[in-house]
Amino acid sequence: MRVLLITNPYATSTTRVGRDAVASALASRVDVDVVPTTHRGHAAELGARSVEQGYDAVVVHGGDGSVNEVVNGMLGTPGEPAARGSAPVDPADLPAVGVVPGGNANVFARALGVDRHPVQATAQLVDSLVAGRRRTVGLGHMLDRWFLFNAGMGLDASVVRGVDEKRGTGRPVTNLMYLQTAAAAFLKPELTDADITVEVPGRAPVSGVRFGFVSNTAPWTYLGPRAIRTNPGTDFDHGLGLFAATSTALLPSLALGAQLLAGSGDPRGRSLVRDDDLAWVRFTADRPVDVQMDGEYLGTHRTVEFGCRPGVLDVVAGR
Repeated sequence: MRVLLITNPYATSTTRVGRDAVASALASRVDVDVVPTTHRGHAAELGARSVEQGYDAVVVHGGDGSVNEVVNGMLGTPGEPAARGSAPVDPADLPAVGVVPGGNANVFARALGVDRHPVQATAQLVDSLVAGRRRTVGLGHMLDRWFLFNAGMGLDASVVRGVDEKRGTGRPVTNLMYLQTAAAAFLKPELTDADITVEVPGRAPVSGVRFGFVSNTAPWTYLGPRAIRTNPGTDFDHGLGLFAATSTALLPSLALGAQLLAGSGDPRGRSLVRDDDLAWVRFTADRPVDVQMDGEYLGTHRTVEFGCRPGVLDVVAGR
């Protein structure tokens, strides 16, 4: 078995010793080539190379952003959002993707049942690779790119932008940084006064939305060991989940946040717009609004359509 190990030396929680340990563990059981990323977009280039050179699997030791880049490099662009349907390539003809967590949240890896600790995750991964255990998952897409677990417009994307700005000053990314940035964002009218209209199949449009998330699986994210499930009924085998709010007022927001932190299986609220298993979702804003995908800031947009395709990628799952 030929495996390409892609490491991100700049990921939040990776170290040189840890990266060497992952490489050694893989090399003890499979034929592995190790390539560190050196620049933005390099992971996508390596993902495309893994397909061209016929690797059996690609293992990414990094955060969600690195995994997203690799997958987009492997699959190419999804095409027009309206072109929903079967996967463009048989997943069995592509390398399977495995992940050893190396970022802050590691949402995709943990949603697949991968241990949050790199040593244990590597042991899981090696066993699954040798046993040939692969699972096929569906992916979301937007702006002609694939997303693994979530994307959003409005407040959550503004938080991602704020964290990126702090990261740019050399500050380490932590859960506390995300919480502080989110709390500050709620108090900035320019980040919460956008008027977004949400459209989904078979329903009347909902206007007056202040922010919205679209999920491809649950959890939506993690705070340390705590899973935050905005759409508990959404998974890799079905359509998209929608979670949007028509208000950012303090009391309703605190009540909703308390439900999410408590692990509610059915979050509710008067200002909440929520649905699962959707074929597509469209957001249209009255002005350019921040947009994020898998924790990556994508700038401002007025209209974004989210789609999904089933069975598009084989992964090496933790369980």
